[in-house]
Amino acid sequence: MKHLIPLLLLPVGALAQPADEQSLVMGVFASLQPVSIRENVEYCGYVGFDAAGVLIASPPTRGDEASCLSDDPQNIAVITASYHTHGAFTPDYFNEVPSGDDMEGDEEEGIDGWVATPGGRLWYIDTTDMVTFQVCGLGCLPSDADFVAGDMGIVADSYAYDDLVKRLEE
Repeated sequence: MKHLIPLLLLPVGALAQPADEQSLVMGVFASLQPVSIRENVEYCGYVGFDAAGVLIASPPTRGDEASCLSDDPQNIAVITASYHTHGAFTPDYFNEVPSGDDMEGDEEEGIDGWVATPGGRLWYIDTTDMVTFQVCGLGCLPSDADFVAGDMGIVADSYAYDDLVKRLEE
């Protein structure tokens, strides 16, 4: 809720459509994903509107192999979503889906989220309904050459939070 009130101060024509945000995020991931895979670390940041009402992304913050905590964006006046990568492929971690922690973190901040996986999937986290869904599947973003399709079994097109947590505990 904390991010909704400043939105009212933006000019009506400045508000972007969701497709604009998706295009922006896909562009960010197109350049960030190869670095994340090569270094095997997560990168994260925010998407939102600058003071002029232009949709932008914050510079990425480097995390570690299993997590990332974004720096506070200096260039964004109104945050609309987070973004982060999942690093390189590993058979030891179900990194082809957002985690429960990913969803909980976005919910705590009152924003939605975007996640890129080693297989090149793009996920959207909707924290209003606590669901996540694939915006596009394998290979729609740069992917890890070592990625093994099917390693974590069947990956559904969407998950409710409770179902995702159960799936990751299996």
